[in-house]
Amino acid sequence: MAATEFVPPSAMVVVAHPDDAEFLCGGTVAKWAARGCEVTYVVITKGDKGSDDPEMTSERLAVIREAEQRAAGAVLGVRNFEFLGYPDGYLQPTLELRRDLARLIRKYRPHSLITFDPTNRFVSDTYINHPDHRVAGDVALDAVFPTARDRLTFPELLVDGYQPWKVRQVWLATSAEPNAWVDISETVELKKQALLCHPSQIGPEVAAFVEARARAAGAVKGLEAAEAFRRFILEADPVHEAPPPGS
Repeated sequence: MAATEFVPPSAMVVVAHPDDAEFLCGGTVAKWAARGCEVTYVVITKGDKGSDDPEMTSERLAVIREAEQRAAGAVLGVRNFEFLGYPDGYLQPTLELRRDLARLIRKYRPHSLITFDPTNRFVSDTYINHPDHRVAGDVALDAVFPTARDRLTFPELLVDGYQPWKVRQVWLATSAEPNAWVDISETVELKKQALLCHPSQIGPEVAAFVEARARAAGAVKGLEAAEAFRRFILEADPVHEAPPPGS
C-alpha cells in the first residue's frame, strides 16, 4: 500500500512515558502540525523510573522528564500537553485510567488518535515491548471505543460537562501489520531534534538509530523516510473524509 498524505484536523497521541511519542510518531506529528493539525500529547506516567544514576530520585526525574517532553513537543509543534502522573513501570488496565483517557478524548475531541499497538509484545528480536506501552495502547483503544462515545458510561463525565465524542480514526504505532505509511522525509530531522530534547534518556546514537529505522521504513515504499501504522477508519467524516488506507 502507498504512503498516505491525509492530515486530520486534530489528533491526540496517547503514550506511556515522556519520549515515547517522539519514537513512535515524531515525524508524523511534525508533518501534521505544520499542515494545521492541532496535536495533543497525553503522557500517562511520570517516567520516574528510567535512570541508572544512584543519585537520582523519582521525584526529581519526574520533573526533568516533563520538562524534556514539553521541549520535544515544542520542536514538533504540539499544541496541548496532559500529564496524568501515574507511576512509571506499574501501569495497569484499570477503569480509573480508562475514565481519565475518555475524559481527555471528550475534552479535546480529536479526529484521530495515535497510540501503541497493544498486540505487539515483541517489537523485534532484541526488544520485549514495555508493559506500560501495551497497557497504554490497550486502555486508549477502550477509551476510544466505546467509552468516550457512550453517554451512559461514566455518567460523572457528563456531570462535569464532558459530552460524548467519536474518534474518527485510530493509528497504531509499532504494529506488526502496518497498512499506512506517512512520508516523513521533510520532518525526519525534526524527529531527531525532538528525541535529543530527552537527554536524560537519549543520546546521539539513539537518535541516529531511530533515524536509520525511519529511513528503512521509507525504503520499503520508495521514500526517503517514513513512519508506519496500522490505521483504522472507524467513522466516516463528511468534511475530512479519508480514502481507504493505501489508496
